[in-house]
Amino acid sequence: MTNTVTPNTFAERVLAWYDIHGRKHLPWQQDITPYKVWVSEIMLQQTQVTTVIPYFERFMQSFPSVVELANAAQDDVLHHWTGLGYYARARNLHKAAKQIVEDHGGTFPDNIDDVIALPGIGRSTAGAVLSISRNQRHPILDGNVKRVLARYYAIGGWPGQKAVENALWEVAEKNTPEKRSANYTQVMMDLGAMVCTRSKPKCDECPLQHDCLAYAQGAQTEFPGKKPKKAIPERSTLLIVPLFQQQVYLEQRPSSGLWGGLYGFIEAQDIESAEAELAKRGIEASSFETQTAFRHTFSHFHLDITPVFAVVNSVPRKQVAEQKAQWFMFNEPIEVGLAAPTKKIIQQLVHVL
Repeated sequence: MTNTVTPNTFAERVLAWYDIHGRKHLPWQQDITPYKVWVSEIMLQQTQVTTVIPYFERFMQSFPSVVELANAAQDDVLHHWTGLGYYARARNLHKAAKQIVEDHGGTFPDNIDDVIALPGIGRSTAGAVLSISRNQRHPILDGNVKRVLARYYAIGGWPGQKAVENALWEVAEKNTPEKRSANYTQVMMDLGAMVCTRSKPKCDECPLQHDCLAYAQGAQTEFPGKKPKKAIPERSTLLIVPLFQQQVYLEQRPSSGLWGGLYGFIEAQDIESAEAELAKRGIEASSFETQTAFRHTFSHFHLDITPVFAVVNSVPRKQVAEQKAQWFMFNEPIEVGLAAPTKKIIQQLVHVL
């Protein structure tokens, strides 16, 4: 069996499905602007729609335009991202907003090369933003679209391999229609998210079923190919949690690297090095209380975290000048960016102390 469908027919079928079943009521689909679509596309990377919606709504309330996002403090932007993970997305969003103000007068660019030049935006995201917000014709290839096309054409191999990715871009380009680009872009994402799902795809509801090669072979879950497995490394660390009365000490991490720009606890490998790190900051602990360890998994390694409460009996004598740090009341809202493990430990403090 081969695909005899023309690109026109492919697009017509999925657009007919979109008219009846496509998502049209998501927050970023109302009063569409490039800025709203851009923020939503960045939030939706690696994150489910239901998780994104409340974050998107809060973000838009606080930063309703590119200019207001550009003028915001990074701490505030990261605070609004707390819990979404993959914080480089938020840092790049903030950097890109500043670049839009500096290079484009605060107006989101209309040219795809200008959009791709912004931090944190690749070809697919740029195409999606301009297609959905400006109805420009650009193919996209996010994770959902890769899955639909890989199954329909039975394109084997892991899409992270250049040859496989190129083959997918070729069919993405071929099938993108000249008209209704915005709706076509949306429906391809919708099909991947709602019908052509990673496991248990709803093939009987799919407008592409009758000539889908993976369906014909009964091999839907074999496409796209899986990333070659590697053993995920395991690391461990102590997170030192200085406590003074109802306050907890947090310091901002470097802007790049793990949890970049977020506030967190001091890392150490043992209590002795923890005491030395605290001493550098003018903090002297009277006791250390080791808590139950827990595991936090990143995309590329597992981190086993052991929180250690360091009880402090007096106000620190000094503050390291180059360290952006602060004592926060842990039973009140902490309005800076916090990584998930930091947030978890602070919630534990509220319940335990």
